Amino acid sequence: MSQNEIKVFCPATVANVSCGFDVLGVALDSVGDEMIVRKVYQKGIKITKLTGQDLPKETLNNVAGVAGNAFLLASDYDGGFEIEIDKRIKPGSGIGSSAASSAGAVWAMNHLLGKPFSKTELVKFAMEGERLASDVAHADNVAPALFGGFTLVRSYSPLDVIDIPAPSELYVTIIHPQIEIKTSDSRKILKTTISMETGIKQWGNVGGLVAGLFKEDYNLIGRSLEDHIVEPIRSILIPGFDEVKKVSLEAGALGSGISGSGPSIFAFSKGNETAVKVGEAMKTVYDKIGIAYEIHVSKINMEGVKLL
Repeated sequence: MSQNEIKVFCPATVANVSCGFDVLGVALDSVGDEMIVRKVYQKGIKITKLTGQDLPKETLNNVAGVAGNAFLLASDYDGGFEIEIDKRIKPGSGIGSSAASSAGAVWAMNHLLGKPFSKTELVKFAMEGERLASDVAHADNVAPALFGGFTLVRSYSPLDVIDIPAPSELYVTIIHPQIEIKTSDSRKILKTTISMETGIKQWGNVGGLVAGLFKEDYNLIGRSLEDHIVEPIRSILIPGFDEVKKVSLEAGALGSGISGSGPSIFAFSKGNETAVKVGEAMKTVYDKIGIAYEIHVSKINMEGVKLL
């Protein structure tokens, strides 16, 4: 491919990571979209090909187009870009489908122009794609997709993204029951206030999780995967949720929770072998209920979007 055209891998992500609603996220390695982005003389963004999922190709109705437009507006490039998307992450799966397309588009454009923007600036552009998808410009999926590893959105105004290391043996198992939950719908059911007592429990876990990642303390990571705010409400929308959590822990997982807004459920494990075992245990729950599912086992992707 010429320097005017690149192919990129755009990773799936787990947002919230239990206790960090809208501020924590992590990038995955084994599942993601693929995208070809090329520079053209004609101004604007054009999505020329979209395979894998039934999504709109019109620029303003597609998250990659909207994020790309935000990028173009801020750049001094007077041409445009064409985008081909091979959409491998199902929309509504809870593993950052819209974020992968948004992040991939702006990362590739930035790369083709010689990287005029920082990763944090790219997060801002990609957030516009998220605004289209879920009515809220949240960064907990696009930040890890662009930075790789774990990220903490310390502040939205001004935007301040902190990248956090991940222990080398940390693996993620994800089960995606084949039901769709729209992010915008699952946000509407959340309460807008919490008690002081709940807040204290929650930020103790956020601090514990971040400390556990830095210290490579797997048990501390597991103990901190507790959500007192969102999970009790959203888990009602996911059949078999409590049972999946229970069997995951019994199979050796460090902890588990809802991936993003669901319906996917994630579990962290130490080592690939345990992560595979956890996946087998998760399957039994949906086999019993009779709901089709997909399983992903992945190590942490420390790069984020990358060239193919």
